[in-house]
Amino acid sequence: MDEIRILTPNGSIGSGFPEELFAEGMKRNPQAIAVDAGSTDPGPYFLGKGLSISNKRMIKRDLEILLLARDKNNIPLLVGSACGPGTRSTLEWTVNIVKEIAREKNLHFKLATIPGDISKEFLKNALKQGKVRTFESAQALTAEEVDRAANIVAQMGVEPFIEALKSKPDVIIAGRAYDPAMMAALPIMHGFDEALAEHMGKILECGSMAAEPSSGFEPILGTIRKGYFLVEPMNPKSRCTPKSVADHSLYEERNPVKAGLPGGTLDLSRTIFEQTGRMTRVSGTKFVKDAYTLKVEGAAKVGYRTVFIAGVRDPIMISQIDYLIAEVTKNTKAFFRNAAEDFRILFHIYGKDGVLGKAECLKDARPFELGLIGEVVAKTQELASTICGYLSHLSMHLDYPGCKATAGNLAMLYSPENIDAGEVFEFNIYHLVEVESPIALFPISFEEI
Repeated sequence: MDEIRILTPNGSIGSGFPEELFAEGMKRNPQAIAVDAGSTDPGPYFLGKGLSISNKRMIKRDLEILLLARDKNNIPLLVGSACGPGTRSTLEWTVNIVKEIAREKNLHFKLATIPGDISKEFLKNALKQGKVRTFESAQALTAEEVDRAANIVAQMGVEPFIEALKSKPDVIIAGRAYDPAMMAALPIMHGFDEALAEHMGKILECGSMAAEPSSGFEPILGTIRKGYFLVEPMNPKSRCTPKSVADHSLYEERNPVKAGLPGGTLDLSRTIFEQTGRMTRVSGTKFVKDAYTLKVEGAAKVGYRTVFIAGVRDPIMISQIDYLIAEVTKNTKAFFRNAAEDFRILFHIYGKDGVLGKAECLKDARPFELGLIGEVVAKTQELASTICGYLSHLSMHLDYPGCKATAGNLAMLYSPENIDAGEVFEFNIYHLVEVESPIALFPISFEEI
């Protein structure tokens, strides 16, 4: 094949895309539709609970358009990180939506599914063998943390998709996957340069975020040929420029010229970005092979959350906010000292340091108003709610230096003021594990729909 064209409708299934722009992409006769459907960006809750990050109506809307286009053009549809964390539960949930669409639209196709969950036993054995590495965290993994995790997934690379494609399925729905894997699989399978295919996948995986103006909600087309690839946004008012594509090559990367992926590293130190009409031509990317590692992600439950949200406009209270927070926290801990091991108090002060926290560099800024979020994370929802109720009441009425009013200094946004936010999870596994086989952990199953 002289070239392979991959159409990506948006940055994530369920976020929506304009049908007319997707139709423009289909006019380019792509050989595959490939799209990411998940992320850790929304935090650990969805992995811990095994729930989708998007609602069913939006996911079904996007998938229906893609399945109908796939059927009309007889090309494969590849979906990775099924609808959020990529757990078996979200994979099965996504597959059920696909089957529902097939029944309603009288569609028939061969479906491949690839779960991305890994067992605690496997990970603990890997720990014993010294095959687990830290990743974006200095904290070493322990067997105790593995046992704490509610769900554990691994980011599969291109190999499980290629293995599935060998059996010529029409639709592939996979669990947690390396974001560019779906876009890179078909080109690599057909012998195109692995480095260029992976790099093209990295540009496509967020939709038209690599274009000007940037949009993760619009389709983008990647065309790979011998020695280079092209990326083109489907919005005629947008263009991919060398700057916008180079910028997106750095997306979520610490090193500007090296990007880690399963099985090695992309070397962009000699990559060339060139303007070609509304497209950008990319060449020169190299792939440096290394031990094959998979990123593993796990989330553990830490308790239950209750919050209150308030505004501060009084300049005296603003000037004494640190004193107020310290006193409220100290008094609340003292009042509930018998449950001291069962809860935590956190405050987020927007307008002061709510985004950067201790890293905030503008220490002497004088805001005219503050947004205050008080948070209690406790062993039970009842305890979190009880303590947060005390905390919010005390925050409204505690005396502070210069205070001239006994009430009205803190404006609560909601009534009731305290909001039970449910279970709280943390990423307690975010590590790399070395594996001998890139496909052994990812069993593939097929069925006729």
